[in-house]
Amino acid sequence: MTDAELIRLLRDGESRVMDYLLEKYKYLVRKKANALFLLGGDTDDLIQEGMIGLFKAVRDYDEDAGSFFHFAELCISRQIYTAIESAARKKHGPLNSYISLSSGSTDEGNVPIGGAVAANDQNPEQMMIDRENLDDFLSRIYDRLSVMEQRVMDYYLEGMNYRQIAEAMGMQEKSVDNALQRIRGKVQRISPSDR
Repeated sequence: MTDAELIRLLRDGESRVMDYLLEKYKYLVRKKANALFLLGGDTDDLIQEGMIGLFKAVRDYDEDAGSFFHFAELCISRQIYTAIESAARKKHGPLNSYISLSSGSTDEGNVPIGGAVAANDQNPEQMMIDRENLDDFLSRIYDRLSVMEQRVMDYYLEGMNYRQIAEAMGMQEKSVDNALQRIRGKVQRISPSDR
């Protein structure tokens, strides 16, 4: 069967076709990912991004647009390039967000980041110092995260829940949960001297 015929089957409810197509074109994802370098990430992050691009290609393919192979190659490349650009451009994107990384807890030593900044809003000088400290702290966090974890954190800081993040990234909710657990672990391992 051709790829177009397989995708028609998938749209008719044959869910096993998705697994087959993802496995069939995994070599293409690896080829694209291995040809690029990602600051702050590794090839596995690029492969994951490429697989998301491949998933989107299967989901969005239109037979009238040409061959699936070329469409998939384009989608994979775009997804990987977008991830690389995002890592470079949006590294400090969440700095304007004041959402707690500690799940709202205000126990001693575990003050939400936003609370630490907002608490001193009467003194402009202190606000500036707090803002610089926050910028530095978030920068240290982002330096320790993979590209995928950075994207999950960006969405989380925008206020998205697990389901919304999973949908936006084309992932399972459990994968989002695992990424957030890894992020929390990395944040907790930042030593006081690093902060």
